[in-house]
Amino acid sequence: MRHARLRKRFSGSAERPRLAVFRSARHMYAQAIDDETGRTLASASTQDKEIKSTLKSFAGNRDSAGKVGKAIAERLATLGVKQVVFDRGGNRYLGRIKALADAAREGGLTF
Repeated sequence: MRHARLRKRFSGSAERPRLAVFRSARHMYAQAIDDETGRTLASASTQDKEIKSTLKSFAGNRDSAGKVGKAIAERLATLGVKQVVFDRGGNRYLGRIKALADAAREGGLTF
């Protein structure tokens, strides 16, 4: 219900896609979505090979969330996207969600 309530307020476009974050107990996932066409422009997760190889052991912590945030920022930079709409997926803005957002901002995204 929280997620649906948030999704009524904003949507992504090609110039400013929606950065949707999903947090499970073990992993973090981030997608940049163009809601006008229904396409995913870029994605990153702790299960990607290049991110998974840099993790020490457990993928459900703030360090791994930061690596996902940097990866999604780099992938969007190659597409020329600098601004996004942040969709925290109904989660509170703290812990792993905040770490991912801060790393994405350090990577060059603005939201």
